[in-house]
Amino acid sequence: MTIRWIWTFLDQPATQFDACAEFWSAVTATTLSARRGENSEFVTLLPDSGAPAVKMQAVPHGPRIHLDLDVDDIPSQVNRAVTLGATLVLEHPDFTVLKSPHGMIFCLTPAGNEGDIAPVVTGPQGDRSRLDQVCLDIGPSDYDDEVRFWTELTGWSWTSGRLPEFSRLTPDSALPVKLLLQRLEQDRPTAAHVDLACSDIETTAAWHERLGARRVRNGGAGWLVMADPAGQEYCLTGRDPE
Repeated sequence: MTIRWIWTFLDQPATQFDACAEFWSAVTATTLSARRGENSEFVTLLPDSGAPAVKMQAVPHGPRIHLDLDVDDIPSQVNRAVTLGATLVLEHPDFTVLKSPHGMIFCLTPAGNEGDIAPVVTGPQGDRSRLDQVCLDIGPSDYDDEVRFWTELTGWSWTSGRLPEFSRLTPDSALPVKLLLQRLEQDRPTAAHVDLACSDIETTAAWHERLGARRVRNGGAGWLVMADPAGQEYCLTGRDPE
């Protein structure tokens, strides 16, 4: 599969959507597009320069992250994904919704949005950050199969992580996010959270708190777990945002 573009999709509860949209727009230095969809449930976060790569959807359930993968031929790639172990969830004239072998929702969407990566965000205190990674959180029993699925589906380069519970998939071309695969300590359906690379984790965390986020816990050396206004967890990490 050639992935022409990858979208991070923030699914947020409809009752808290406006607050979440304001928060994520601020921390990604974007403006919100006009709302669209049958129930005005979709918005795109538009950077001042570079191609957009984050969208949001108002949903009737709790917060969730899913991925949209832009491809040239949706029907053939749906067949391929199903052969690799995905489950077909919904066919729409404009996209197809699938689920990975162990529960991660993703969509195959039409290609057409390639462009330059949006620039790094500079916070009010001069700290720099970038939403540049989606982490798939995978139960230990499912980890090997889920890693196999995403590696074969994307065709991206797999590398082991610095810690044994992590590995990484990196695209060969310039795309806005890469994938981190995390083996959890307990089994549960595969889900995801976003990671922001930060030049100064503490300064960025304080800025996010002023915008409505809260600290959840220290994740370990080099990262901090946060939650957005709807409770969706995400991480601030000490990676280089450039």
